[in-house]
This record gives sequence, C-alpha cells and structure tokens, in this order.
Amino acid sequence: MEKMSFVKNGVLRLPPGFRFHPTDEELVVQYLKRKVFSCPLPASIIPDFDVCKSDPWDLPGDWEQERYFFSTREVKYPNGNRSSRATGSGYWKATGIDKQIASCRGRQLVGMKKTLVFYKGKAPHGSRTDWIMHEYRLANAPTSLQPPNNNENWVLCRIFLKKRTAKKEDETTEMNRGASLGNGTKPVFYDFLARERADLNLAPASSSSGSSGVTVLSSNHQTSDDHEESSSCSSFTTLRRKP
Repeated sequence: MEKMSFVKNGVLRLPPGFRFHPTDEELVVQYLKRKVFSCPLPASIIPDFDVCKSDPWDLPGDWEQERYFFSTREVKYPNGNRSSRATGSGYWKATGIDKQIASCRGRQLVGMKKTLVFYKGKAPHGSRTDWIMHEYRLANAPTSLQPPNNNENWVLCRIFLKKRTAKKEDETTEMNRGASLGNGTKPVFYDFLARERADLNLAPASSSSGSSGVTVLSSNHQTSDDHEESSSCSSFTTLRRKP
C-alpha cells in the first residue's frame, strides 16, 4: 500500500521546507521501476498524466519549477516503435543521443534518459522554445522479468523551463544585430591611416618634438630623397664623362 499522497488535483504539494530533487537513478529505480512492476512507491508524489495532451505551460503544477509525471508512450504508427509527441500547439522533438543510467553500486544499466525540446507550430517548421523534457524509461529487461499487463509503456517525464543566461541573451542580440546588417544596411569603414599619410608630407619635426614616430618617418623620407638626388646626379656626371 502506498504511503501518504502529496499530490492533490494533479499538483505536487509538499510541506514547508521539503524539496523533491531526486537523482536520475532514484527516478528510475525507486519510482519508474516500481510503477512498471506495480510495486508500492516510496510516496505518492508523482501524478499520472499524459504530457502530450497539453502544452508544457498548461501542465499541472508550478511551471517555474521542475514537474514530474508518469506518462505512457503512444505509438505514432501501428507497425512502428516511434512515439507520438504532438500537442495542441506544437510537438516535442528529441535532441542528442539517449543517456545511459547506471546503478551506483553494481554499475548495472538500469535505464535510459532521452532529452526533448518543445517546438511551437507544425513539424518540421516549428519554432524552438526553452521548454525541456527528460523522458526516463527502463533498460531492456530479460524475458523472465517482463512487466505485467503491458506496463512497459510507462515512462517518467521531468519537464522544466530552461532559463537563459545573460551571456546567451547578449549572443542573441549580436546575432540579431548581424542579421540586420545583412538586410540592406551597409557597414561603415574608417580609414585610420589617412591622417598618417598626410603627416608624411609635412616638414620633418625637430628633435625636441614629442612625436618620435613622425620624426623618424620624416627623417627617413628626407634621407631617401637625398639618396635619390645623389644617385641621379652621379648618373648624370657619369654620362657626361663618357666618351
């Protein structure tokens, strides 16, 4: 027989000071496995609810906190194993690869965790949201340990709203700013060397001048000119002396 129930009208209500933050192993072994094999649960703290019958923001409970549900997987096609995860306003889409959940003591594989993201609209052109779902299922058990009454369709879902950090918001702003430049707005380029080119044509500064860079450039320029003049004069003299 199950212990005291902390769920009322599908909403989790714990006494003040209590929090429900189980690990992945605890969710699989202590709750999902007991649910699948019709064993007593540690506490009636996770309600039964079909998560695909409602949008994530309409599910029971406080949407600003993590919410847990026992749900069943519905097959999308009669002859396939693909689950149907469409809701009224969108659909849940799997992302990445499934994560293996092992027992801490025996290092035995006990379950799998699938990560899904909610998209608004119709597939495959939906818009991504910040709603995340972790779907837990049991690992494949031997034939002798098959769940009774086709309970293998039970899964445990953890749904939460991912909070954006200030860094990600800044990156989004920069991406939008870059997109606006591609919509006909031309970037402005500044020629920072224009003033330096103009300074090269000025008279050489004195040694007491504070700008050593301009003095060196002007001095080099003058030396180069003197070298060119000396070379031209030498060439002219050589031509005159040639018989």
